Amino acid sequence: MAQVFEWIYVVFAVLLLFGAAIAIHEWGHYWVALKRGLKVEAFAIGFGPKIWGWTKDGIEYSIRWIPAGGYVKLPQMLTSEALEGEQKGEQLPPVSPWSKILVAVAGPFMNFVFACVIATFLYFVGLPMPVNPSVIGHVAPDSEEYKLGIRQGDRVVSVAGQVVKTWAEAFEATILAPTNVLPVIIERAGQRKTYHLTANADNALKLKMLNLDSEEKVVVGDISKESPAAEAKVMPNDVIIGFAGVPVVGKSQLIDLVGKQGGKETELIVERAGKSQVLTITPRVLDADTKKARIGIRFASTPTRYEVQKPGPLPWVQLQEVWDRTWRTLNALFHSKETGVGIEDLSGPPGILAMLAANVKTDYRLALSFMVLLNINLAVLNLMPIPVLDGGHIMMSIYEKLRGKPVNVRLQEYATTAFAVVLLTFMAYVSFNDVWKRSGLFKSMFQQDSQVESAPAPVK
Repeated sequence: MAQVFEWIYVVFAVLLLFGAAIAIHEWGHYWVALKRGLKVEAFAIGFGPKIWGWTKDGIEYSIRWIPAGGYVKLPQMLTSEALEGEQKGEQLPPVSPWSKILVAVAGPFMNFVFACVIATFLYFVGLPMPVNPSVIGHVAPDSEEYKLGIRQGDRVVSVAGQVVKTWAEAFEATILAPTNVLPVIIERAGQRKTYHLTANADNALKLKMLNLDSEEKVVVGDISKESPAAEAKVMPNDVIIGFAGVPVVGKSQLIDLVGKQGGKETELIVERAGKSQVLTITPRVLDADTKKARIGIRFASTPTRYEVQKPGPLPWVQLQEVWDRTWRTLNALFHSKETGVGIEDLSGPPGILAMLAANVKTDYRLALSFMVLLNINLAVLNLMPIPVLDGGHIMMSIYEKLRGKPVNVRLQEYATTAFAVVLLTFMAYVSFNDVWKRSGLFKSMFQQDSQVESAPAPVK
């Protein structure tokens, strides 16, 4: 029953937060339109059929089923009118280009203001900061990294010019780097050295990764039926601490060790309920394609550990970090050939909602921090000079101001319709990828894989 209530809480919180980002954006358009004397016919949060609606002062207000956007119906903003419906025959006065620009800018501006308000709130209440350090675990003796002198216990402090403190930050910096050969600064005993390491996309995610393993607990997740692990009585949540007489410090190390023991009865040491147990296991080839010995387990995700930093980062520091991440992502997309990052790696509404849900489950402050990122990204996206987006309205209004006459109405309608189809197709594509390729995102909505500690993290 408790899990049901938690699920209801998560869904309610996600819809409330996501809806707030949309509502504040549309309210910006709505408020400025009224102040500039424009006629407002409708104000909607969401798309699709109405859940609830009412009419006041000639304006139709509604909340709709699909929480993927919203709109304000403004007949005098001709592009929007072409999308939302036909005019009712009412003769409306023309609107100055300046008024159109102000109305279009107001939505993204309110998202930015909302992000600033949230960041300020997080400064006062504190913000959980990840503390899983980027310490290197096992380094295979036959690897290029080992030959360069990198060893277990070294710490990654910078990747491609980006300072990193956790493996998540190192992973992100690697993905968004414009080249495959990356300058990586590694620290050992207070001394730092720069290495040029090659990242490759030879993995299930098809994203660039460094050939470095993290120093972390190796926790058993799922166990295949009739596998060596099942026969040896390995249990979910066991922590593997030794194999074949070697202490286990990372997942890739265990995979290498198992691969060398095919057909051999081997000692496996696990930690279960706080006590060590010695098991006997015989790895064998389970996949004819790879022909490598396996024991038939799937690793559990490593919990992310957070400590609350109070006060939190300064508001402008939070905003700067979000802007830097947004810029690096856009840069990676523009240099897709070099980075390997494409539109298939972007998230649509399902992925965004799943990430927001994962943060809600962990800590409400992490969800609010994600809202800072979401609102800044909404502002940037909507300011792109594309018909149907706010940036398209701004672009055509500037053209009207410079030329002294508006863009041809027929051209506006064609351009808006065409780009609306492109945008909807794009949204459908990235949403499909969210559901089809990144099912792990949705598991995070129902599984707790992070822990927040109340002890404040030291401010550095």
